[in-house]
Amino acid sequence: MSEPVPSPPPPTSTEAREHIGHVVFIAASAALAGFLFGYDSAVINGAVTGIQSHFGVGAGETGAVVSAALLGSAVGASVAGTLADRLGRIRVMQIAAVLFAVSGIGSALPFAIWDLAFWRVVGGIAIGIASVIGPTYIAEVSPPAYRGRLASFQQFAIVLGIFASQLVNYAIAQAAGGGSGDQLGPLRAWQWMLGIEALPALAYLVMASLIPESPRWLVAAGRDDRARRVIAEVEGGDVEDRLVKIRASLHRETKPRLSDLRGRFGLLPIVWVGIALSALQQFVGINVIFYYSSVLWQSVGIEETDSLLISISTSVINIVGTIVAISLVDRIGRKPLAVAGSVGMTVALATAAWAFGQAEGSGDAVSLPPVAGGVALVAAHVFVFCFAFSWGVVVWVLLGEIFPNRIRAAAMSVATAAQWIANWLITVTFPALSQWSLAGAYSIYAVFAAVSIFFAVKFLRETKGRTLESMG
Repeated sequence: MSEPVPSPPPPTSTEAREHIGHVVFIAASAALAGFLFGYDSAVINGAVTGIQSHFGVGAGETGAVVSAALLGSAVGASVAGTLADRLGRIRVMQIAAVLFAVSGIGSALPFAIWDLAFWRVVGGIAIGIASVIGPTYIAEVSPPAYRGRLASFQQFAIVLGIFASQLVNYAIAQAAGGGSGDQLGPLRAWQWMLGIEALPALAYLVMASLIPESPRWLVAAGRDDRARRVIAEVEGGDVEDRLVKIRASLHRETKPRLSDLRGRFGLLPIVWVGIALSALQQFVGINVIFYYSSVLWQSVGIEETDSLLISISTSVINIVGTIVAISLVDRIGRKPLAVAGSVGMTVALATAAWAFGQAEGSGDAVSLPPVAGGVALVAAHVFVFCFAFSWGVVVWVLLGEIFPNRIRAAAMSVATAAQWIANWLITVTFPALSQWSLAGAYSIYAVFAAVSIFFAVKFLRETKGRTLESMG
């Protein structure tokens, strides 16, 4: 077995800085996939109450509709790697953009609850594809010294998409009269909320058509001349040396297949690490905040309009935490951020569980005492901040880095599919869990956050400053 290519020191030359502006544009364009990922995932939050009223459905059907997109996401993630290797990264981005646009229009005009669920699945397939292709492409076009920050664009775009969806939801609800079920022109507010996604989807389609193909895919496809031009655009330096290293790395590879991921314990250890990273990111319950925060706060006595405002404030905290992560991920590394975030999430979730345990009343008359309500609100925001500056960014950066080149696309698909399955489990179970005990649900999430501390300390290895070719 050949030795991994040694990792060179991070470049600090003037030439590298000259290329970074172009690379930032490329990475930001690719990260529009993350914006749509965040928008499509979270827009349902503000629409839930209107959907329940319009179709006359309860907690079970609501959980099924909200989580339907996540099943589609698992499918999209599982096929994205194969499609990306066969068709190229850019073409797959374009496919995802079209699916996002079609899903948005279809979700806005459903004739039955199952029809809405179908269009949510279509959007979920696009989300799954975006969750794989975004970090994969950005990692492949980024110079090593900047890769962590550029890879963070994916998560930053996701949180911007979440924020945009909450802002749009609030604005539409206010224009309609305050509720997501109110009429606004020919449609109800919740329909506008879901349909507006078609606009950023078309913008993504345009931007994906303007950026260059991944040089690694071009070399694998035998398009060396085009690969040279792209490397010169994004990295500069010794283009032929980089081309030789990419070619040597690919020479050690076979076409990635799921069978290549098999190891002693069913899968290779590094694939299990990727799966565990993905699952733990979801099992702390972060998407309960982004999918259900409106109905969550309403369930403890807060009005719908105020709950939508809380969702906006949570999204702002999410953006702030992500900016902190982007500024630190290449300075202090991936592992320290993951450990610090895990500790903070554990404390915040345990505190939220205590606060929700103080709820008084029953049925529609449930409320939190003022002190417990304030504690719950602060704890929820602290939890989101701790997640955003750590696991929200670090997981996506690591998934784009930790796998050897020979299995990267296939392993990324498996790990990301696991993430969506874990997300689905949390999302589909929360309505029932919250009816059983909101405090109990958050206690479960706190336990998983505690497990993530151990996992980060024991199993994560630092990848800061290393080339992708050195990930052997």
